[in-house]
Amino acid sequence: MNDVVEARLTLQKDLARHLRAGHPWVFRKAVEKAPKGLAAGAVVDVVEGDRFVARGYYDPLSAIAVRILTREPAEAVDAAFWTRRVQRALALRKELVQGTTGYRLVHGEADGLPGVVADRYDRWVVLKLYSAGLTPHRGRIVEALREALGGELAGVYGRDEIPHDEEDEGSAPEGRVLWGEAPPELIAIDEHGMKMLVDVRHGQKTGTFLDQRENRLLVRGLARGRAEALNCFSYTGGFSVAAALGGARHVVSVDVDRDAIALARDNFRQNGLDPADHAFAAEDAFELLARYKREGRRFDLVVCDPPAFAKSQKAVESALAGYASLNRAALAVLAPGGLLVTASCSARVSADQFYDAVREAAFKARVDLQLVEERRQPPDHPVSPQFREGRYLKLLVYRRAA
Repeated sequence: MNDVVEARLTLQKDLARHLRAGHPWVFRKAVEKAPKGLAAGAVVDVVEGDRFVARGYYDPLSAIAVRILTREPAEAVDAAFWTRRVQRALALRKELVQGTTGYRLVHGEADGLPGVVADRYDRWVVLKLYSAGLTPHRGRIVEALREALGGELAGVYGRDEIPHDEEDEGSAPEGRVLWGEAPPELIAIDEHGMKMLVDVRHGQKTGTFLDQRENRLLVRGLARGRAEALNCFSYTGGFSVAAALGGARHVVSVDVDRDAIALARDNFRQNGLDPADHAFAAEDAFELLARYKREGRRFDLVVCDPPAFAKSQKAVESALAGYASLNRAALAVLAPGGLLVTASCSARVSADQFYDAVREAAFKARVDLQLVEERRQPPDHPVSPQFREGRYLKLLVYRRAA
């Protein structure tokens, strides 16, 4: 890959300030027309008049024309650059992430590597690139991962780097080995003593939802003394296993993905829990909640962790209605004195909007709630203050008045 700057892109008037402040994206409409034939991944300087503003890589296929890598005019985007950034990301994890063999090693924009996601599962790293502009740099990113982890690393596995929809992190097809050994069909990781089997070849995101790791530990504590628990959108059963390990006598896991439900049963077994003592439903969560309401079923703990409801700005209004509807249905089966653990991973839905959606649900369900805990994403999913878009995960814990 060529290290030299291949073009200078001039910003439209008065648009440099947010880049100097640290925002990592330059939208196509913000720059004058790029030189004809400029390739994906070309290193470009973004300028205001003749003044250097930032340096990044070019993507001809995205509405984000340039993703910023550095604001230092003397810093080259060479092999050493990628190594420095990956090592800096690893240093944060070594300092702040404990008790797990599964964590996010590189979290895109917040780690100074926009579009790059690298998740570690025991001795393997799953690499996912979210821009065509990163494809030419992939080899150097892999080398940087190898250098940072050394003998701890058995292999690097690449998932589909450029989804058809850049918002869609969950539907990538099987990837390929980029270096070292192929990952096993299932990788076993440890989360604070809880075992999790992860399918990094076909699973959601890079295999599982690592951003909910600390919240799964939270649910273990909340489940103590609670007989009946329900996990909606359970995927491979992370919150379900946590609830059972925490003391919930009977846990119901529901997800439309039959393969995920099958793996959830395996995850129970992996933790010495008999799946026969619990229930697993491969069906729509809304339909199951409606049926349980008709049957008069009640649960002492209900977890709602749905996929992103808003994948574009125009979908926010319908997403908020969806969150309100889901939580209203969940409250209809929550026993007095029970706990509702509800989450949103939609970046375009703010914390206040999500809070209001649950408030609306409680009003319509005629239920009195007490907010007892509020959480965001863990330290291996850091947030840059200049990149509000990266502040996506919201989790609220409510108690229904007895």
